[in-house]
Amino acid sequence: MKDIVKKLDLEEFIDNFYTYFARKKPLFMEGDSRVHFGFIKELSKYEFKAPPEVGSFEVYLMHLKKFGTLKLYEIYEIVKVVNYFTYLRSVGFEGSLGEWISLVRIPPEIDEVRGFFDEEGELKSEIDEELLSVDSSLQRLKSELKDALRRVLNMQKLASYLADTQVHYLQGEECLLLRGGFNHVLKGSIIGRSSSGFFYVVPESVKKLKDRQKDLNSKKEEIKYRYEKKISSLFTKFLKFLRYIDKEFDRFDHYQARANFAKVKEFDFVLPNSSKDIIIKGFKHPALKEPRAIDIEWRKKLLFITGVNAGGKTMLLKSILSVAFLSKYLVPMKIDSKNSKIGSFKRIIAILDDPQSVKNDISTFAGRMSEFHKLFSVKEALVGVDEIELGTDSEEAAVLFKAILDEVVKKDIKMVITTHHKRLSSMFATHDETELYAALYDEKNRVPTFRFLKGTIGKSYAFETALRYGIPPKIVQNARELYGKEQASLNDLIQKNIELELKLKKELNEVKNDRESIKKEKESLKELKEKAQDEIDKTINSYEMKYKELLKEVKSIAKTSSKEDIHRSLNKIAKIKKEIKPKEVRESEPLQVGDSVKYGNQKGTIKSLKKNEALIECEGITLRVPLSRLKKTTITKKRKRVSTKIRVQKPSVSSVKLDLHGLRAEEAIEKLDKFLSDALVTGYDEVLITHGIGTGKLAYAVKEFLKRYPKIKSFDDAPINMGGYGATLVKL
Repeated sequence: MKDIVKKLDLEEFIDNFYTYFARKKPLFMEGDSRVHFGFIKELSKYEFKAPPEVGSFEVYLMHLKKFGTLKLYEIYEIVKVVNYFTYLRSVGFEGSLGEWISLVRIPPEIDEVRGFFDEEGELKSEIDEELLSVDSSLQRLKSELKDALRRVLNMQKLASYLADTQVHYLQGEECLLLRGGFNHVLKGSIIGRSSSGFFYVVPESVKKLKDRQKDLNSKKEEIKYRYEKKISSLFTKFLKFLRYIDKEFDRFDHYQARANFAKVKEFDFVLPNSSKDIIIKGFKHPALKEPRAIDIEWRKKLLFITGVNAGGKTMLLKSILSVAFLSKYLVPMKIDSKNSKIGSFKRIIAILDDPQSVKNDISTFAGRMSEFHKLFSVKEALVGVDEIELGTDSEEAAVLFKAILDEVVKKDIKMVITTHHKRLSSMFATHDETELYAALYDEKNRVPTFRFLKGTIGKSYAFETALRYGIPPKIVQNARELYGKEQASLNDLIQKNIELELKLKKELNEVKNDRESIKKEKESLKELKEKAQDEIDKTINSYEMKYKELLKEVKSIAKTSSKEDIHRSLNKIAKIKKEIKPKEVRESEPLQVGDSVKYGNQKGTIKSLKKNEALIECEGITLRVPLSRLKKTTITKKRKRVSTKIRVQKPSVSSVKLDLHGLRAEEAIEKLDKFLSDALVTGYDEVLITHGIGTGKLAYAVKEFLKRYPKIKSFDDAPINMGGYGATLVKL
């Protein structure tokens, strides 16, 4: 952890973040990041007191496990945590945060211990009559000691022996600094000598008071020890609870440190997602005094950063790894969180430094090869490599690293690389899993811009950089001549070829996208045509129904009406019949005998075909219909219903109690599910589930499952005599 933090220049930032913790702990939080993120965001909405600084409980709990006795100051460290959770319950958290805090229930015996201490961690005198009496006596003695010393200092016969008029403290004793011969006027004990030869003297009258004070302090220590034993013995009984509250305090400490750090610094969180994409918007690296916000979009496996020297390539690489690192551990940062997306990576590896070591007899290139060798056994990693060609012949390095990276691309690794090597860049420029970013250079002012252009390879501008940092122009000109026009032309040709290939690839993608768009549009038009045809079919059906009704009406009135009325009715029918003209919308499909077809809302099979008609069979009825009204389809065979009989057999062995101690959450839930089913079948009204207190995970899992179980009336913690917090009583 320290190594990656140092390599990414995050040491000062992380150290600052650590000051928000109540006690030292690793950045990592056990459990689901999404759950932690939800609690942190919820906690950010509230105003609350930060937790007090407390020590680790590890040693205390170990002593208690061995029936040891804790000192009062050690006991008070535990009391501070209990006090803080008591305070948190009064804040009024709601939702899942409130539910979690409410689960931390403090046993009455532990709650009583809180009242033994004052805010300074000292035992309150009023809790014990004997202690109250001793403290009162000590207060009186303190006043008597001041009066006794004042009287001695004001003795006229002692004035000539006083080296000064101050009360001195030596070896925990109040004393006076006197010259030799003081014993003629004052009785006392010499407890030391000054560099000037004077004597530190405790007057006899004061010494008697001091002896009484020592006796009282010894008595007070005995009382304290009695309480230390009493409380330690109590804590031993509640060892599981102490472990639980210790763990929950650490968890809350993780949340509050992140919430408060983000609030004070005005930072944002980025929750890692399941993809491997890295989209960064508005990130500012904390190590830079006046950082320029970084925007980058990287979806593929390889990212090559090329371009000008001192143009920010390395800092861009560190920024990408830093965002992924801070996101992984849910540490807030300066970033546009709404528009940023960071994938989830198990490991973040930075290959940045020169690995050359005289001690290990390893060269720069050998060290790099050793680091790359480790990558072949790594999964789900984000890797950053600065100056990949470092340490060997650049031409050989280009070919070698091409082969290495081809293999790395096949693995579950995402890699960002900085390089000046144009040949290596050009080899990967057109690779499907490669993205390019080039550091831009202001040629007019001969300075880097610290901005980056996507999709191209940048020049190194070595000659321009040399001039900017004071290398004489004549030397730079000689270097240009040695470099040669042909090499420069070749580099330009490589650059143009890459740009052309990237342009063609972009245009090809656009053509593919256009084809997909046309295909989708064609399918959409086909659906619209089919819908239109269905509407026409419905209209024709309605007209046919009207025609049949009118024809029936005419036949009924023909018997009683005149010839004129009959002719008028026939004309009306003829007019309606003319309106019944099927319009063909969809493209005609060739039909054959035996085809499955759809006629209106009915499905059938073609029995015979004529020029414009077909004979179809629909559910045992034979119909003659126009070909234009038929639509080719498929008929799915109906499955025969299978009757199922269910017989419930009562379990041969059943119990009203289930013990889940020592089981993992998944095993416990599976066992609990069967237990409840058996209990319901047997007809029990109430059952007991014992799971213990432990870390709280098993108890939480059991209660979450009970919330979802359909046949449960209610459940709650069992009474003390049945297991208390370590058991749950369920009513069925």
